[in-house]
Amino acid sequence: MAALHALKNGLALALVCLLLTSCGFHLKKASNLPDDLKVLTLVGDDEKSALFELVEKELIASKVELNQVGKHPELKIHKDRLERQILSLFDNGQVAEYELAYSVSYTLKRPGQKAINQSFELYRNYQDDPDNALAKAKELDLLLSEIRKQASRRIVRELSQL
Repeated sequence: MAALHALKNGLALALVCLLLTSCGFHLKKASNLPDDLKVLTLVGDDEKSALFELVEKELIASKVELNQVGKHPELKIHKDRLERQILSLFDNGQVAEYELAYSVSYTLKRPGQKAINQSFELYRNYQDDPDNALAKAKELDLLLSEIRKQASRRIVRELSQL
């Protein structure tokens, strides 16, 4: 009986693996950038911002050489922006839920070509609780950190398509 159960589990696992490989699924990895973007000059409006540092790490993970001099393409990360909009209120009038909109823009300048300006927004809902202000502040920090990571991955992914 135990052998039959193990056989069923093995067949189920094999079927899942077969389905995943047949649909083209593969784990995400560092983006493959075009050859002309393998050496970049990275600049930013705020080079000490968390987003700038995350983009720098993503580029290094994608095997991009970051160079400050020379006639290489330039990636400029503009200042990111976070906006909050109230979605709902508690009965007593305090805010219960916010929508966070995280805006990012950047410019890619290739030598001898017109600059390409790109921008996007990422949205998240955030539930507030005035009774647990400290815990909610920490949760908001973690949420913003995750949004910035997602934005940095998206920038590098978009660079591979430009």
